Amino acid sequence: MEISTTLSRKEAVLSFVWQHALLLVSIYLMTLGVVLCIKSDLGSSVISSLPLSLSIAGARGLAPALTVGGYTIVMNFVLVGLQIAVLRSRFNPMQLSQLVIGFVFGWLIDINMMLTDWLECATVISRIATQFAGCAVMGVGIALEVRCGSVTMPGEGFPVALSRVTGVAFPRVKIVVDTVLVVLAVVSSYLFFGRWAWNIVGPGTLFAMIFVGLEIKLLNPYLGWFDRLLSYRPGFRRYIVGLARFIYRRNPRD
Repeated sequence: MEISTTLSRKEAVLSFVWQHALLLVSIYLMTLGVVLCIKSDLGSSVISSLPLSLSIAGARGLAPALTVGGYTIVMNFVLVGLQIAVLRSRFNPMQLSQLVIGFVFGWLIDINMMLTDWLECATVISRIATQFAGCAVMGVGIALEVRCGSVTMPGEGFPVALSRVTGVAFPRVKIVVDTVLVVLAVVSSYLFFGRWAWNIVGPGTLFAMIFVGLEIKLLNPYLGWFDRLLSYRPGFRRYIVGLARFIYRRNPRD
């Protein structure tokens, strides 16, 4: 019985590591999509519109000088704080792990901003192509992230909290929260730049809101392969054990 328990614990650890490794891949794709949308100059995604506006203002000395990823981290932390304020005693302390995911999300945005520093969209066609690619990659990342069934992203966690308190369906609350973020980005554009900054909130933002949702609906029926990949823990464990045995046989003890 003791051996069986030990093995189950090992499998549980491997399961956790494997699940979150795939979650990290999903978040990377999401942030890559976010960055491509920013690079298109046609309008960022909803989640990055306000951080982008504040980051540009910071680069001009009009706000604290933080990167887009830095402001995204701050915004994610604020969203977690709002969840605590809304739910109060009903807030599950385990949801504080959203802070880790929020930090990783912002950090990966900055990583992808550096990796795509070479990308310049000088023509209308290149901007449209980059925006489309960004939305497509982001949609894949979100679809996979949801399948991972791990920690909720702060951008979804706050609408979930509001939905629990108000009794309003999550999709409706999510639309309201996204709309508020976009409105805040537009307001900040007027405050900092005195105009509507179309590269921050533009036609690409509206396209992302519509296209990404449709793409996720279309992809969901075809993601069985990812579910099987998520459940690949036993084989993954055997691979690790087999690799350890191979190394031991090649380097036996004296």
